Amino acid sequence: MSKTRRMVLIAMLAALSTVLLLPILQFPLLPGIDFMKVELSIIPVLVGVFTLGLGDGFIILFIRSILWYILFNQGPSTWIGVPMNFIALGIFMTMVWLFTKKKFSIKNYIVGVVFATISAVVVMMILNVFYALPLYRLAAGFDVDKIFPGAVHLFDMGSLAVTFNPNYLMSVVLPFNTIENLIFALVFGLIVAVFRKNKVVKFYNV
Repeated sequence: MSKTRRMVLIAMLAALSTVLLLPILQFPLLPGIDFMKVELSIIPVLVGVFTLGLGDGFIILFIRSILWYILFNQGPSTWIGVPMNFIALGIFMTMVWLFTKKKFSIKNYIVGVVFATISAVVVMMILNVFYALPLYRLAAGFDVDKIFPGAVHLFDMGSLAVTFNPNYLMSVVLPFNTIENLIFALVFGLIVAVFRKNKVVKFYNV
């Protein structure tokens, strides 16, 4: 692939990924939890990973994240949430890539998705405890400990109070991120099934 064609494809996939960030295309998963919504912007990124490579996939994800700040900035929720989203999607696509880069098969894909989901969920739980929830409480005045009682106080970092809330983690973070990653896997799996024999879109090892 020529350098120009590669750059055009990166730009197109980044643009498509950004379009999928439109609020109207996002949807909640858990009843009563409207502040956590699924967005399918990772799908064009995954297409980039499996047509251009993992490095270019991260470039697409980075461009999409910058455009998210510029076009869909909603204040503290965006500034705090986008880095978490970048990390979670980066982990997911990296794990899937590692398990399928030598041979893309249904078995390898499923194994990759399982490890990707577990890794992303664990990291998101840790980030919620030590990063997101303290900053949301400080910057936006949003305290999930009041909505989900049972938090255990860990320590204070100046004006940041860090708490471990098993009720919130197990009833919201765990199911949301698990289902979300499975949706990613299903949608991208369907795309691969449709385009795997297409002469225009060439997936590595598919």
